[in-house]
Amino acid sequence: MRDQLHQLLATLRFQGMAQTLDRELDRAEREALTPQEVLYHLLAEESRDRQERSLAYRLRQAKLPWDWTLETFPFERRPELSKAHILSLAGLDFVERAQNIVFMGNPGTGKSGLAIGLLRQALLNGYRGYFYNAQELLDSLYASLADRTTAQLLGRLSRYDVLVIDELGYLTLKPEQVNAFFKLMDNRYGRKSTIITTNLDYPEWYELFQRKPLVDALLDRLQHHCITLRLTGPSLRVAHEQNPDHSTS
Repeated sequence: MRDQLHQLLATLRFQGMAQTLDRELDRAEREALTPQEVLYHLLAEESRDRQERSLAYRLRQAKLPWDWTLETFPFERRPELSKAHILSLAGLDFVERAQNIVFMGNPGTGKSGLAIGLLRQALLNGYRGYFYNAQELLDSLYASLADRTTAQLLGRLSRYDVLVIDELGYLTLKPEQVNAFFKLMDNRYGRKSTIITTNLDYPEWYELFQRKPLVDALLDRLQHHCITLRLTGPSLRVAHEQNPDHSTS
């Protein structure tokens, strides 16, 4: 009978139940458990296994470049940053409200580490997300124009609960890239959360994008539903060399 149960669980792809079946049946014999108790334990294992596999899938799909977490962030070296505020953001109310977050500061101040930490927290809590380097995002948008897949790419990126756009700085942009980027931000406005890290203050975005009317509209929408955090301290890269677990971008 056990062999038949294992075959049936394999057919149904109930991996969690299959892994614990023998143990739970042996336990039932020892402790004289009722059929209801055995079934409950097996279903609980299946639920746990599915949650773990779902989390692993979300983490893979998000393309996180580093295994940084908020727990590893050196808040003691960022006195201008409120640890309590960041941890409150980790409660993910901003995702529920579809608010944006912009981390602004010089290279090495920890912007990327905080963005990745918040994205990871969202993934752990069942949300779907994706990490994109800004240049790679803009290049992907431009490449999609050639094979006419821009609509599909924008649609996919617009559905992520949390989208991180990292290192938005002085890039060489074509008008088509700018238009596609603004379309993406327009699609996500008021619907999904976007986290941007940048070394440019808002007035400098006009020089980056070279389209004043579009930048006006972007900043109006972005800041209307946005939390802006400025990191002004020295670079953390020296600390990173001493402790590679710390986030430094």
